[in-house]
Amino acid sequence: MGVPQTMEALRERADFIKESLQKSQIITDNMATILGSFDHRLSALETAMRPTQIRTHSIRRAHENIDKTLKAAEVILSQFDLTRKAEAKILRGPHEDLESYLEAIDQLRSNVKFFSSNKSFKSSDGVLNHANQLLAKAISKLEEEFRQLLTNYSKPVEPDRLFECLPNSLRPSSSGSPRKHGDDNSKSPTEHQGKSLENAVYTLPTLIPPRVIPLLHDLAQQMAQAGHQQQLFRIYRDTRASVLEQSVRKLGVERLSKDDVQKMQWEVLEAKIGNWIHYMRIAVKLLFAGEKKLCDQILDGVDSLRDQCFAEVTVNSVSVLLSFGEAIAKSKRSPEKLFVLLDMYEIMRELHSEIEVLFGSKACIEMRDSALSLTKRLAQTAQETFCDFEEAVEKDATKTAVLDGTVHPLTSYVINYVKFLFDYQSTLKQLFQEFDASDPDSQLTSVTTRIMQALQNNLDGKSKQYKDPALTQLFLMNNIHYIVRSVRRSEAKDLLGDDWVQIHRRIVQQHANQYKRVSWAKILQCLSVQGGGSGSGGGIGGDGSASGISRAAVKDRFKTFNVQFEELHQRQSQWTVPDSELRESLRLAVAEILLPAYRSFQKRFGPMIENGKNPQKYIRYSPEDLDHMMNEFFEGKTWNEQKR
Repeated sequence: MGVPQTMEALRERADFIKESLQKSQIITDNMATILGSFDHRLSALETAMRPTQIRTHSIRRAHENIDKTLKAAEVILSQFDLTRKAEAKILRGPHEDLESYLEAIDQLRSNVKFFSSNKSFKSSDGVLNHANQLLAKAISKLEEEFRQLLTNYSKPVEPDRLFECLPNSLRPSSSGSPRKHGDDNSKSPTEHQGKSLENAVYTLPTLIPPRVIPLLHDLAQQMAQAGHQQQLFRIYRDTRASVLEQSVRKLGVERLSKDDVQKMQWEVLEAKIGNWIHYMRIAVKLLFAGEKKLCDQILDGVDSLRDQCFAEVTVNSVSVLLSFGEAIAKSKRSPEKLFVLLDMYEIMRELHSEIEVLFGSKACIEMRDSALSLTKRLAQTAQETFCDFEEAVEKDATKTAVLDGTVHPLTSYVINYVKFLFDYQSTLKQLFQEFDASDPDSQLTSVTTRIMQALQNNLDGKSKQYKDPALTQLFLMNNIHYIVRSVRRSEAKDLLGDDWVQIHRRIVQQHANQYKRVSWAKILQCLSVQGGGSGSGGGIGGDGSASGISRAAVKDRFKTFNVQFEELHQRQSQWTVPDSELRESLRLAVAEILLPAYRSFQKRFGPMIENGKNPQKYIRYSPEDLDHMMNEFFEGKTWNEQKR
């Protein structure tokens, strides 16, 4: 194929493509015209449909508004219905069904809240007024119900019930009263019951039946929510305070002044103090603790009233109890009061932590401070009484005659006093630390030593009342021996020490030696070979032969011995050495010097008399007779007993 042909073919193809493009453009223009026509028709249709759409939307909104109105009406009608039902329950009162009554009050409060927030409702003001009036009546009935329920179930606790709540070790004896000081089993709680009391279990008494407490709590909550806190406070305080005071009175607690205490006989006062100690423990650990628990349960959630209510309920009872302690602490001091003061101080120390917890709120601060003040006052009075005792021992001027030289009542009194003091070692040390930070053991040792020295000083003075110097020595021997023996058998030995005991044992021996010298020196002189006669005779030779008037001198010696020994026997058989061991020891010591001297004298000079006329007139006693008569010395026999 040539080039011309090829060019022709290409031209034909180009013409064909051009023609095809022109036809495609015509078709496109036709389609655009058709689509434009559709758009115009749709716009016209939308315009025609708009009124229908608007009417449909309005109908839908109307339906929605009707639904909302119906629902609102339904809610309002239900509130009316609930109000009507609550009103019916409230009008019936709380007696039939208290729980339902309380639910009705809650419902009524809810209704009031509802209508208060829907003021647009035409009758809302009227409904609110009616509901509030009804609520006020309900709360008034509720207040009366609370008063009646609390009053009906609040009864004084009988003493026997309280005693049953105590640990066995603290329950009263069968006589119904606490044991007094001086009884064999009477020991200070701190020393002898401390460990058991630490683990002792106290069972709180049931002040109000447990089933009633939730009802009272709910009533209290309703009153508080209604703004009736003051009415709630007054009802609770007046009811529970009165019952608590009755419980305390039934125990036997009474308000006493210092003058009342001063007028009482000591035995009566001592018993009342013992009871008070017992009652303080019962009041704090049982009654006050029980009241605290009850108050916390009933007024739980009413924190603004709870502490104040407890304070007001207990204030009078606490005051009565503490006033007795104050009266004792302020009364005239005397030695016998020291132990009861220590007992009272002990119980206040024992109860201190519980008082701090029970009366720990701001509302109870006065009672807490009063208890602490009493503790300190008791400590101060006890310390002053202690000092008074030491001074009284030294200055005791009683003229009680101890004719037989036995242990003086003052000695036994002071020693027993010191023994009792050692039952209170822990308490005394605590008391010392109230006023002095130095070592309490050293203080106790110092005080005990001073009391012992004061007693010895007083005994020295009393011994001078005796005209017979031998009896003076016997008196001092008996009393110092009693002191030493008592110390050795008590805890005082550990405090005073072995040196003190040994020194005073030597003092006892010194008085025994002095007694022998003073009492028997003269009669032993009669038996001395070199001794002078007491009559007209002269001495006797050392070899047993008469020097001068031999037989007369010998007779005179025997006669003098007989008279002196009989006088000693008559007098000293009436004297007393109460300790059997000391008595035998003293008799033996005398016999060891008297009998050998008598045997020797009789052996040497007896034959001179025996060979003469009426020898029995002069040689009245054999050594055995003297030994037998010596066994009657220091027995405290009366003159009539001796004659028998």
